[in-house]
Amino acid sequence: MTWEVLSMIGTIAFAISGAIVAMEEEYDILGVYILGIVTAFGGGAIRNLLIGVPVSALWEQGLFFQIALLSITAVFLFPNNLLKHWQKWGNFFDAIGLSAFAIQGALYASEMNHPLSAVIVAAVLTGSGGGIVRDLLARRKPLVLKAEIYAVWAILCGLAIGLKLAFSSFELYTLFIVITGLRVLSYTYKWKLPARRLGT
Repeated sequence: MTWEVLSMIGTIAFAISGAIVAMEEEYDILGVYILGIVTAFGGGAIRNLLIGVPVSALWEQGLFFQIALLSITAVFLFPNNLLKHWQKWGNFFDAIGLSAFAIQGALYASEMNHPLSAVIVAAVLTGSGGGIVRDLLARRKPLVLKAEIYAVWAILCGLAIGLKLAFSSFELYTLFIVITGLRVLSYTYKWKLPARRLGT
C-alpha cells in the first residue's frame, strides 16, 4: 500500500512540475503533455535500466499514466494568476516528487535484494532522473548538478531504507515528510554544497 501511495504522490507531483516548466518555457499543449510525462516517468525508466528491470515494465503502469495525464490537464487549465507563483509551487511539487520517488526507488531495489550501493543509486535516479530529463529538455541547468542541495536528500532516503532504518508504513511516511521538509528548507534558505570554480 505504501508503495502505491508514494508512486501516486510522486507521479502527480512530477507531472505537475514538468507541465509548469513547459508552460513557463511557452511550449504548446503537446509539449506540456510530453514534458509532464517525461518528468513523471523518466527517473523510473532510467532506474529500471540500471537495476535490471525490463523497460517494458514502464508500460504496465496504465493507472499512473492516467493520473499523470489528468494532473497535467488540470494544471494546463489552471488560471494564469495562480500559475505565476511557479517559483514557490513548482519547487514545492518538485520537493514532493523527489521525496516520494526516492523512497519508492529505494524500496524497489531493496525488495530485489540489491546491496546498499544499488539501493542508494536507485533512490537518486528515481528521485532526480525525471527532473534531470525535464531540465535538459527545457534547456535549463539540472537542479541536481547545481551547488544547491538536491540529490543529497535522495541519498539519505536510500541510506535509511537500505540500512532498514525506515521499514514500516509509518516510518516510510515519516521519512517522506522529513525529506520533503528538508528539501523545502534547502531551497528556501539557499543551502548549498561546496563548489569549486576554475579561474579564467
